[in-house]
Amino acid sequence: MATSMLIAGETVGAKSGKTLEVRNPANGEVVDTVPKGSLADVDAAVDAAAKAFPAWASLSGAKRAQLMHEAARKVKAAVPEIAKLLTLEQGKPLAHAVLEASRVSENLDYYAGLADKLRGDYVPLEDANKFGLTLRRPVGVVVAITPWNFPLTLMANKVAPALAAGCTVVLKPASTTPLATQRTIEIINSVGLPAGVLNTVHGPGGEIGDALVSHKKVNKIAFTGQTETGKRIMQLAAQNVTRVTLELGGSDPMIVCDDADIRRATAATAIGRFFNAGQACLAVKRVYLFEAIAQEFMQKIADRAAKEWPVGDGLKEGVKMGPLHTERQRAEVEAQVADAVKRGAKVLAGGKRPEGKEFEKGWFMEATVLTDVPEDSRMATEEVFGPALPVFIVKDLDEAIAKSNASVYGLGSSIWTKDLAKARKAAEQIEAGYTWVNDIQVAYDQLPFGGAKQSGFGKEHGIEALDGYLEKKSVVLAY
Repeated sequence: MATSMLIAGETVGAKSGKTLEVRNPANGEVVDTVPKGSLADVDAAVDAAAKAFPAWASLSGAKRAQLMHEAARKVKAAVPEIAKLLTLEQGKPLAHAVLEASRVSENLDYYAGLADKLRGDYVPLEDANKFGLTLRRPVGVVVAITPWNFPLTLMANKVAPALAAGCTVVLKPASTTPLATQRTIEIINSVGLPAGVLNTVHGPGGEIGDALVSHKKVNKIAFTGQTETGKRIMQLAAQNVTRVTLELGGSDPMIVCDDADIRRATAATAIGRFFNAGQACLAVKRVYLFEAIAQEFMQKIADRAAKEWPVGDGLKEGVKMGPLHTERQRAEVEAQVADAVKRGAKVLAGGKRPEGKEFEKGWFMEATVLTDVPEDSRMATEEVFGPALPVFIVKDLDEAIAKSNASVYGLGSSIWTKDLAKARKAAEQIEAGYTWVNDIQVAYDQLPFGGAKQSGFGKEHGIEALDGYLEKKSVVLAY
């Protein structure tokens, strides 16, 4: 049975009757179909959200919180069903899909806890017969556009704070990973959200996405995806002066100092690079090693890549890394690796497709580590969205920070050292929205997350995420 869209509280097909196939990247088989939306479906979804907004915005924060907590409970109960859909359409191992599906309920609970705590201020004024107030009011209709790499996590990052703030939402998931997202949205909606508060439309970004971000009734756009797409969204949003939050690409540096715990650092590097087959904006993508520990680190990370990250179908037991999401995605990473090797880089681990009949129909690639990578090569200058890691050697912290900052991106970063002075210097001087010290690159609900430079602007996670969905209004009262 084909998956539907959700518009004005009803599950519907596309008005055109057209559909899109969703395929399993591990074997190319069709998992399901979804409606291929059109401009008419976009108008219907935005109109439904606009119609639902006044009542939802006026509902007490406590009531919104109650509905969101109930949604969190129902989503948590459905994690096994949702996770299997996610693995089938995206390719990631089932255990990792369970983690991601579980994050939705956690996110809903976190922002539900803030929904009834939104407040303004009393401001004394110089005139004795006047005083000021500030009100925090929801911005209106929100368009959320999410990518295929972490479709559930990145959906929840937008939907949960938007609902808590009193906004209504039109969500467009990536066309290749709409199934788990659609099912999750239907479950959230089933707790009694008023019709039109939470809607979905499916279809190609170049058509449906453009129509959504250009729509005159849309008040806010929240987007996660490629930097080039983010630039286009900014241009289209400018036509209506629509506010935007952009979480874009990254090329996160990791600095490993000569006093670092190499065992823990290499374990964190492997997770940071090979989790989700390296298909993450927030991931370790460049490693800068002090000379004294470079050889030890490279040997250990090569061993981890070769032995600890078995590749295969995400539904099979023991698999830690599934296929890349599309044939095009694998080809892009292979081309970046080939460019580096052609120019003198050495492959320490991986660098090729796994062999065997089970890998013939999927988009698999081995966990890969390279050294002697030219600093002007594609691997060093572009975002590598796959399981391939370039390693560089530096003489000191100043050189490591300078090379970390040489990228156009500024999303995440990390440093491994026992020296608090080094850690502080890196935290203050690396141009990024996040810096981890001696830790794995995991974003927390409690801390704001967002990028610098061409990694975007605006914040998700934390109390700060709500700011993007609220308008602060000043009021003067005279008596």
